[in-house]
Amino acid sequence: MINIQNLRKEYSKASLDATTIQKNPIRQFEEWFRTAIDSKVLEPNAMTLSTVSEGNRPSARIVLLKGLESDKFTFYTNYQSQKGKELLDNPACALTFFWPELERQVRVEGVATRIQEGASEEYFHNRPRESQLGAWASPQSAVIKDRMILEARTAELEKKFAGGKEIPKPKQWGGFSVDPHEIEFWQGRPSRLHDRIVFYKENNSWTIHRLAP
Repeated sequence: MINIQNLRKEYSKASLDATTIQKNPIRQFEEWFRTAIDSKVLEPNAMTLSTVSEGNRPSARIVLLKGLESDKFTFYTNYQSQKGKELLDNPACALTFFWPELERQVRVEGVATRIQEGASEEYFHNRPRESQLGAWASPQSAVIKDRMILEARTAELEKKFAGGKEIPKPKQWGGFSVDPHEIEFWQGRPSRLHDRIVFYKENNSWTIHRLAP
């Protein structure tokens, strides 16, 4: 049996201080995100999206950040999926980025809204053709009998849109943008005395605080 209690790692790669951090958390995120890309972090735009159901049950899954426009975090999904339905019912959500190679984590709390249809259309048609077909083939989050259903639907769609025909965006597919009201930057430090700098949005301006690890 694996001795989970003794799994430990000492963090010591960097530090974080409120006097040197960017005064705008979006700019600080962009700085860290560029570092993650330059450092060849595996899928630096992967983030945990946490939502709450109508019955107040939390759920989380990994999605991909696809934009940071107007200081909002954008991702795409099926609006009829579990996360889509939960966000439409309760737009409060959280995003978590973890870059273990850099010993860094970023937490974002905010409110999600559907982006404009035109922006979803533009992104959809920039996706690989296979991904476009997948958006049609998969009734995301629905119970299905087996994988053969997906493969059969994909085959039908390939015939329907053969010859390079444009694949229209499904009405149930599109983007959400998360408008943050709290962003925390976490830098691993020795002896579990990690650096935690948090930004709170108050009256459209950001305040900075240090949190105990």
